[in-house]
Parts: sequence; structure tokens; C-alpha cells
Amino acid sequence: MLKYLFFVLCVSVIAVSCLKSGERTCAYPQNSIIAPKPEQDSLKAYLDSNHIQAVLHPAGFYYKITNLGTGTDTMLLCSEILIDYTGKFKNGQEFDKGTDVYFVLGALIEGWKKGLPLIKKNGEITLYIPPSLGYGSQDYVNSNNVVIIPGNSMLIFNIKLKDYTQGY
Repeated sequence: MLKYLFFVLCVSVIAVSCLKSGERTCAYPQNSIIAPKPEQDSLKAYLDSNHIQAVLHPAGFYYKITNLGTGTDTMLLCSEILIDYTGKFKNGQEFDKGTDVYFVLGALIEGWKKGLPLIKKNGEITLYIPPSLGYGSQDYVNSNNVVIIPGNSMLIFNIKLKDYTQGY
């Protein structure tokens, strides 16, 4: 009888643990921000003048998938991602670069939140992001108060999604 009671207690603890982990919610809200038409038009003009073929996302950024990647997992805002990336301005000047960098998708700029789920593991994408889906109208400064990204900058990111968790 004591063994049976111990067994029931263990199963109950495991069941309650599973319920609690299944009830997790993501702290990052889903946003429905759409880039204003003038920003979209400016991006389109840049792409056309540079003969770049890219797809317009409903949120107002453009993207070009060079490798879709593989897998069936769904990336969510609380997914942890492992990426290689390069960030450039439209004049080609590089402002940031990272290799084997971990992020939580929901903590990133809107253009990444909406663009990265378009690919799977080992996928590669170029994102052409207008200011409202990037860093906005304010200058983005480093810890020494040096401007890294001027306000109202259009940004270009080449990203390789090496891995990600399914998230919740």
C-alpha cells in the first residue's frame, strides 16, 4: 500500500509539473506595426535603382530568401535563435556583425521579429528594413554615447539562421 501511495504521489507531481510548463506564456507581445507608405516607397526606390529583386512583406519591409532552410518547427517570439548576421546601411557601410550570436526573437527589432520566421534552420535571408520597423527616428548609440545607427535609417541585414528553439 505504501508503494502504491508513493507511486500515485510521484505521478501527481509529474502531472502538475507538466501542466505548469504547458501554461507558460510569452512576455513579448505580438505587434501589428506596418511601415508607413513613404518608407515602403523609399525602400522600393532603393531596390529598383540597385536592381534587387525582393518581396514586400505585409508589414512593409522587403526580404529576399536565398536559402529557405529545413525543418517544421514554428518560430515564436519566445524562441531562442542562433544566428550569423551582418548589418549595413544602404550605402554599403557595415555597422554591425555577429557570428554564433544568441537572441530571443521577441527582444529584437520588428523587422527581425516578422522576417526571421519566414525561414527555417540553416536558412538565409536578406531583410530590407524601414526605420519604423528598425530603430525608428531616434539615433541608436553605444555605451560611449557614439551614434551607431542614425535616426530614420533604412537597414539591410544578411542573416543566417543556424538554429532555434520552437519557443512558446
